Amino acid sequence: MTGPEGDQHGGYWVWESVDAPRQFVVTDGFADLEGNPVEAMPVMRAEFAFDETPTGSRLTVTSTFASAEQLEQVVAMGVEEGLQESMSQIDAVLASFAAGAGTEKQILSDTQVRITRVIHGSVAQVWRAHHDPDLMKRWLLGPDGWTMPVCVVAEKVGDTYIQEWESDDGSQRFGFTGTLIESASPHREVTTEQMIGTDGPQTRNELTLTPIQGGTLLSLVVTYCPAGAILRVARGFCEYVRVAHAQESEKMRET
Repeated sequence: MTGPEGDQHGGYWVWESVDAPRQFVVTDGFADLEGNPVEAMPVMRAEFAFDETPTGSRLTVTSTFASAEQLEQVVAMGVEEGLQESMSQIDAVLASFAAGAGTEKQILSDTQVRITRVIHGSVAQVWRAHHDPDLMKRWLLGPDGWTMPVCVVAEKVGDTYIQEWESDDGSQRFGFTGTLIESASPHREVTTEQMIGTDGPQTRNELTLTPIQGGTLLSLVVTYCPAGAILRVARGFCEYVRVAHAQESEKMRET
């Protein structure tokens, strides 16, 4: 992360448990800018709990240290103020996603891009729209003039999915395949993706669905490797996703 004066700091999480959408627990530590744990710095156990309220949600973070000295060291570093400032930005971030309603693209780093859109449907409906082949063939089409003749869904972790598109005149065809590596239905899944028949870069795609007023906030974080690949493919990919998710949202309105 980057501070207000441009100073950079690193950290890491080790996931211990997840009880979506109510709670998760991590081991939280300091890291250098290459992602290596800094052994001399304190390590804490952080529990994030989410509770519904009449006007939204309450996030409670409970941090546990091995000793009072470690707690005092972290407090002296300003971590408490930093966490408060970070949490105060959550409302603004969610509001910014919902305000536009259209597809938004944000380049997070030289290897990651995040695409978001508010879909007019429940989390369960949007999840189904991404896992029912018949529904996917109706909206996951991109520009006009294409159909989706092949749609094989990965049903459990380790399964392979296949998606293929063909132009209406049959002159062009392409597709993607990958593996489901994590799944927490109906809120999150992680897959790999690679274009069929090429040695192009493989991506790691993390899809999350969050209920908000008026629908579901869909977030797709795509991690590219090597880093330079994002500059070559992100623009076209984001435009394709924009068109497809606009079609998905329209289909949700119809149902």
